[in-house]
Amino acid sequence: MPGYELFGAQERKEVNDVLETGILMRYGFDGPRKGIWKAKELEQEICRTFGAGYAQLTSSGTAALTTVMAALGIGAGDEVIMPTFTFVASFEAVLSVGAIPVLVDIDETLTLDPKAVEAAITNRTKAIMPVHMCGSMSQMDELKAICDAHHILLLEDACQAIGASYKGKSVGTIGVAGTFSFDFVKIITCAEGGAVITNDEEIYKKCDQYTDHGHDHAGKDRGADLHPYLGYNFRISELHAAVGLAQIRRLDEFLQLQKRNHSIIANTLKKVDGLTFRVIPDPAGDTGSFVSFFLPTEDMARDAVAGFAAAGIGGNFYWYDNNWHYIRKWHHLQNGSWMHRLHDEQKKQVMHYSNQAFAVSDAIMSRCISSSISLLWDEAQAQERADKMAEVLTSVITKNLVKG
Repeated sequence: MPGYELFGAQERKEVNDVLETGILMRYGFDGPRKGIWKAKELEQEICRTFGAGYAQLTSSGTAALTTVMAALGIGAGDEVIMPTFTFVASFEAVLSVGAIPVLVDIDETLTLDPKAVEAAITNRTKAIMPVHMCGSMSQMDELKAICDAHHILLLEDACQAIGASYKGKSVGTIGVAGTFSFDFVKIITCAEGGAVITNDEEIYKKCDQYTDHGHDHAGKDRGADLHPYLGYNFRISELHAAVGLAQIRRLDEFLQLQKRNHSIIANTLKKVDGLTFRVIPDPAGDTGSFVSFFLPTEDMARDAVAGFAAAGIGGNFYWYDNNWHYIRKWHHLQNGSWMHRLHDEQKKQVMHYSNQAFAVSDAIMSRCISSSISLLWDEAQAQERADKMAEVLTSVITKNLVKG
């Protein structure tokens, strides 16, 4: 990963189509655009590729999450259960609609622990939001069963797992709705962009309106559109959609390369005694964008990270110290550092959940390293990297065992 590594002639062709018309906005200007509708084309490709009934493009994955929560009626006083390991956008979006993010522990899938989810449900729980982290998927059978039993919405944050599937279904299509991110470092990119996917026409219509100031888009005259709901400007541009259109047509190519290189790395690292690996609920549906593994102790994980750096092996993420993806370092949330004032009740609940201890998640994340997979490696380069990683890891584990 990601798609920007192979940006080329296909992407430039789609962008040049837009530049030749000069119509950069996705709506209106029907005549001058000369039949060029890149956003519409990309939405159609998203539906075809992932088996969704409807797709609504947005300006970012964060905007997609905010949009779909609004369309689902999630708002003030509602609770949304989400994992401690995610990107900051997940809880930002919950806060943006006035709801309360309820953070719960993960397990060795690096996604929501269904038992922790069940324990966190209250009479205010409106949705459970699994986040399919690092290209793999959550335990969707268990989470869907919980949602069905409690009549709770299942909303998928699939922003990091474009192209992943679970038992034959694309992630993002299993719940009532799902979201993708097409930012610059995702599996496919628009440079900036996102999407809501759903099989519910009413949810789609609301998303379509919400992303464009409430326009109903029912006629040909944009100026005469009605506005059934309040909305905001979360539109994608034609230029961004053009990049995404080329990239989505290359998704199979990207996934094939990722999975090949992932297999080389993983199969080599499996020979390292003492190393264990992330649990993947459906291995056939993994995108191969990361190899995630666990050292026996936190100290060994830290030594391994240092060892990789010393050996010049980049692209390894120690999430435990990462201030974008793991609750432990979200100091702005923990300290209540936001620019606009939250309602007192929301602030109280946010501070409660953000400051509680997550010993189970800590025990997992403190031992975890995720190694990103490049599309640019040939097989020999992937094997060379794998051998170097295995050498570092073997040295670290052996040294610590002798010391212990």
